[in-house]
Amino acid sequence: MTNYRIAPSILSADFARLGEEVRNVVEAGADIIHFDVMDNHYVPNLTIGPLVCEAIRPHVQVPIDVHLMVKPVDRIIPDFAKAGANIISFHPEASEHIDRTLQLIRDQGCKAGLVFNPGTPLHYLEHVMDKLDLILIMSVNPGFGGQSFIPEALKKIAAVRKMIDASGFDIMLEVDGGVKVDNIAAVAKAGADTFVAGSAIFGKPDYKAVIDAMRTQLASA
Repeated sequence: MTNYRIAPSILSADFARLGEEVRNVVEAGADIIHFDVMDNHYVPNLTIGPLVCEAIRPHVQVPIDVHLMVKPVDRIIPDFAKAGANIISFHPEASEHIDRTLQLIRDQGCKAGLVFNPGTPLHYLEHVMDKLDLILIMSVNPGFGGQSFIPEALKKIAAVRKMIDASGFDIMLEVDGGVKVDNIAAVAKAGADTFVAGSAIFGKPDYKAVIDAMRTQLASA
């Protein structure tokens, strides 16, 4: 049976109460805290950096999954590792040497991930599967929260699932963008095992009710 993981994105949390927000969502059943980093360069928005990661680290014991939407990417990786990140992922377009960046993440003691935008081809995976702990498929174009799921992403998720299974490596398949209660089962059926949800969870008054509803849907996938 697939071990499904739900990863609320703090991009949609109340930043005035961030420590309380991450504690509450973990108590509600979250498996991972997803941490979106945008630089107003690689993507058209500016969010949070290592100091915020360091600030929330003492509040939760679950892994912190840092998604770097920044370019260039290598310089900031050690800072997030030091701040308490457990997983660090980046976009292939943001690195001049993808293999080297993946190894840098692992050298810092973190799990390494590669992120694919809706229009990014999967060929980047061909020679680095042995260095990956996570593959993140974006089901929206990165830069803003609250967007609608792009259905074409289901085909890409299914393609990546086949690649992971064929590789024999233990790699998480994460999906981010427009994931909510009414489509999470379809995303799971396509092959995903880790689900990022921002406004679908933090935008609701009862985090536990949403996460429980998601798990009910996943049980039927």
